[in-house]
Parts: sequence; structure tokens; C-alpha cells
Amino acid sequence: MKRVRSSPESRPGKPVLLPGDAAAALIELADGRYVLQLRDAKPDIFYPDHWGCFGGAIDAGETPEAALVRELHEELGLDLVESPMIRFTRFTHDFGFAGLGMIDRTYFHVSLPDIAALRLGEVGAFAAEQALRDLRMVPYDAFALWMHHNRARIGRVVAGEAH
Repeated sequence: MKRVRSSPESRPGKPVLLPGDAAAALIELADGRYVLQLRDAKPDIFYPDHWGCFGGAIDAGETPEAALVRELHEELGLDLVESPMIRFTRFTHDFGFAGLGMIDRTYFHVSLPDIAALRLGEVGAFAAEQALRDLRMVPYDAFALWMHHNRARIGRVVAGEAH
């Protein structure tokens, strides 16, 4: 469900950031590396010039799945009909302090054989340990990547699903 956003005042000279529900992909290649993007260095986005997952805002009336299909097609030319996605986790962030309420970021696992068919820009494929150690990553994307990479160690996992 899309939430109504208000426009809180910004500090002078700083653009107003308006968070919203989003969907993101943990894209894992057959060799175990993860595909990440270097975010634009624009001051009007969260975590500019950081590495993070592909994905984006969920439009009004759109499901997280539909948003991710749209975003991955726009950003990478990826057709998810051939590469199914599996819901992995959801983080809920409380923006009540700014009058915005709860904002969800839903992560999906997408398996790809390689990056050959992707339309690439500022993109890299990294081992999870390398990304988490060496890259300046969006913090919540780093945590989702860590969770996915360590999913067999967290709780009881059967056939890729937590129970």
C-alpha cells in the first residue's frame, strides 16, 4: 500500500528527501557473485555515490513484484519471465519523526547464469565478502546482502526458505 507523503522542510541548501516503499533485487550469479550498481552522485537521492542493489520506488497501485520487474527492465534490460524472483525479506523503516509513517523495502532473490545479457552502466559483480568489506554500500542493502549470503546460518533454513 502506498503511503501519503508530506514535504518536510529541508535544511537550507539541502534537497528534501521523500522516502517511499521500494523493491530491490539481490541478483546472484551462478558463480556466487552479486550484481550491484553504483548509485548516481545526486544530492536528492538517499546514499548518493554508494553501491547498492538494483530496484526502486513502488508506484501507486503497483505490487513490490511488479515494481521490481519494471525497474530491472528499465535499469538492466532484464526480462524476469526467464529469471524468476523469490521474495527474500522486507525491512520496515519508521519515518514517523518526519511525519511519513512506515516505509517498506522488499528484497527479492534473482538468480542469473552470468551478466552477459544485462545492459550495464556503473555495475559490478562482487563476492559478498568483497562487497561488504571493500565497497561503500547503502547500509540497508549491505545488511540484506549479508543476510542473503549467510542465510544458511540464520535460524532453520529448508530449501532456501526460512521456517
